[in-house]
Amino acid sequence: MTTPAPAPFVSIALSGPDNTGKTKQIGILARRMGAAACLGGPLDGYDARWERIKADGMSRWWFETGSVEEVADVLACSYLERSRHRPSAPVRFLDRGIPMLQASVAATATVREQLAPQAATERARAVLAPYAQDLGAAEAAELSVVLLHCEDPEEGTLRSLSHEAGVTDTYAAYQRQLHDQIHQLVADGRFTHVITIGMRPTIAVQDELRQRVHALHPAIPPRALADVRVVALGGLSESGKSAAGEYLRTRHGHARLKIGHLIEDSAHRCRIADPYALGGVVQAELIVDALDRYCAAHHFLDRVSIESLHSLGSTAELVRMLGAQLTVAYLRTPFTVRAERSAVGARDVAERDRTKISRGAEKIADLAHPVIDNRGSRLQLERSLDRLVLADRWPLRRPATVPVNTLGLPVHLEAYLSAVLDRMTGGEPPLIDLLAVTGSGARGKYQHGWSDLDVFVIAAPEALPGMREILNGLVGELGGVKLGLTVLTRGECATGALSSRLLHVLALLGNGALAALWCSPGLTLPAPTAADDIDASVRDGIQAAVEIRRQLLRTSPVLRALYKVTALLAKIQLRFASIECPADDEALTALLAGTGPSGVSGLLRAARTDRAQAETLARLVLELWLATTKDGAA
Repeated sequence: MTTPAPAPFVSIALSGPDNTGKTKQIGILARRMGAAACLGGPLDGYDARWERIKADGMSRWWFETGSVEEVADVLACSYLERSRHRPSAPVRFLDRGIPMLQASVAATATVREQLAPQAATERARAVLAPYAQDLGAAEAAELSVVLLHCEDPEEGTLRSLSHEAGVTDTYAAYQRQLHDQIHQLVADGRFTHVITIGMRPTIAVQDELRQRVHALHPAIPPRALADVRVVALGGLSESGKSAAGEYLRTRHGHARLKIGHLIEDSAHRCRIADPYALGGVVQAELIVDALDRYCAAHHFLDRVSIESLHSLGSTAELVRMLGAQLTVAYLRTPFTVRAERSAVGARDVAERDRTKISRGAEKIADLAHPVIDNRGSRLQLERSLDRLVLADRWPLRRPATVPVNTLGLPVHLEAYLSAVLDRMTGGEPPLIDLLAVTGSGARGKYQHGWSDLDVFVIAAPEALPGMREILNGLVGELGGVKLGLTVLTRGECATGALSSRLLHVLALLGNGALAALWCSPGLTLPAPTAADDIDASVRDGIQAAVEIRRQLLRTSPVLRALYKVTALLAKIQLRFASIECPADDEALTALLAGTGPSGVSGLLRAARTDRAQAETLARLVLELWLATTKDGAA
């Protein structure tokens, strides 16, 4: 009878200087993999001599009493015994791989015997020579990954030592030599993968680690919370966390998860009976583990909210682990307001507060950005949450600017705009933050008698009286042209409190398709994403379709209004095909190409002055829009 071959397994060894997070990275990945992973365990579990060494003082033995030969022998035997040990799972993680043995012995020899680095390397090779063949075989059986603080060993040494509570001169010297030796091993190609952690948070390093080793075994997840943004909500009882979480879910598409469930789900998988007795660091790791599992199972998610933060320790560790992927939002609400909101009463709120405060919940505000004052209306809370989400989703951009004379406007309108700019921006401080021409006037498509002068301004509310005085003083300079003026505040832009048309203007300013005539020094504006721009434009499409029918039902439709609203509906439909046509005629031509009458260009020209042609054009565009609302069932 043939004996079946043992199941294949892979050993992944994480090496690197002290305090690079090797043990934590192994723990996170092994916990995530569950039964498919096991740990090699500490080296001192593989040689009985370690008990005596630890009893006499390991540091003393390592740097004083034990000879370099003895240190090398104990370490080599431990490494080899660990390598021979049969793992209990398909993937085994080892804390420090075989190359670290040479680096450790060489660094020890340098400190003990005052050797130069190259001489110390040769000394290490010499004392390890009796084990060379076995060590070579063991190293070949490992997939070796090294974590480095940075590319400079001196800076890496300082970072390693900064994590220690107390540092002796001997230990500091050892760390300097260890860093040098490890960096030399990197240069010699002794590691399969080199990961520089820099200032990155734990989960970012974990993500890179998984990407490097995922191909070794199907049980290794490919990513770790890749591109997932997490909003963690904190605050005392009845501060509005649940309302905030629900708004993030319904308005901004966040998956809404409870921290207690995440901790208990992960603890159950890890067979931890009481996770709350293990401290904040473990709780944070359990939260991240459960989040990682959930987001991997729902791979389409890129935004998650978790509630409620009650422990200062676990929150601090979440910040360290997730870095910029995490936003801690603390809702600060006076006790009197919270008591009024409670269905049970003030006493219940006070009792729950005491428990939360004992865990450091109130101090979470020191870690939060933002701290939201939630004593006001629900509308105020929602705008604050909008600002929080959009600050992350919409990048800040500085608008480009162009001179007035590049727009190709009639001379009197150029003079008008120049005068407006001089008077509104000449003071200190300027009245406005930005002024841009939009519509056909911004695209060199202005047509006298047909186009309006559409102007977009960003200014604070207190600037309105001064602006009105300036505009009233210059009204005669317009020469009868209708001025379409829109004024917004920076706050409205930051919170997305905009109509879909104004959101589109912000998007154009952000992507450089629209330039301002002036903006204040240092001004940056949020740039809505293309997806948000398209999504918002549906509302304008709905209104445009309604307005077209209103015009068609009038005894005498306003041809200019009918043409413009028809063009708007065409632009919105094209936007869903990733086609941006700012000009009316270009949008109508592009939409009707291949679907309308053969003489589209003639129809467009006639539609500006001929009622029948205008109505024909409007019906064609409207029919294309309405076709998207028909039942598509077979």
